[in-house]
Amino acid sequence: MSVKQISIFLENKTGRLDEMTQVLADNSINMRAVSLAETDGFGIVRIIVDDPYAATTVLKDAGYINKLTSVVIVEVPNSPGGLNRVLKVFTEASINLEYIYALSAGKQPEHAYMIFRVSNHKEAETALTRAGIRVLSQEDITEL
Repeated sequence: MSVKQISIFLENKTGRLDEMTQVLADNSINMRAVSLAETDGFGIVRIIVDDPYAATTVLKDAGYINKLTSVVIVEVPNSPGGLNRVLKVFTEASINLEYIYALSAGKQPEHAYMIFRVSNHKEAETALTRAGIRVLSQEDITEL
């Protein structure tokens, strides 16, 4: 059974991702997973949301070029070799992978965990902490 993923074309400029996610938030659309791939000048954001058809409509109305694509979401055992087991199935079935990204709730399903690559991680950590947002340490990652 496939799931609908939304791919959104974004200009690679400060604040563009913030603006796009604000459109979703303003329309009560919950992102379950996100992936951002960038190149010079633009990026492609791929998201899984709770209501893909409503999301594509509000994004289009806000001026965002977007496209629905079918993807397969697989439960992968959280143990060494878990992903490899799934990949072997694709290999044996001659199924090529174009890209993968994760959706994970860890041990606390009421939380999602996102990874951000930023230009200055110390400034980002300080700003997030000031805003009351928990920044995980390497030790925290081990506990997930």
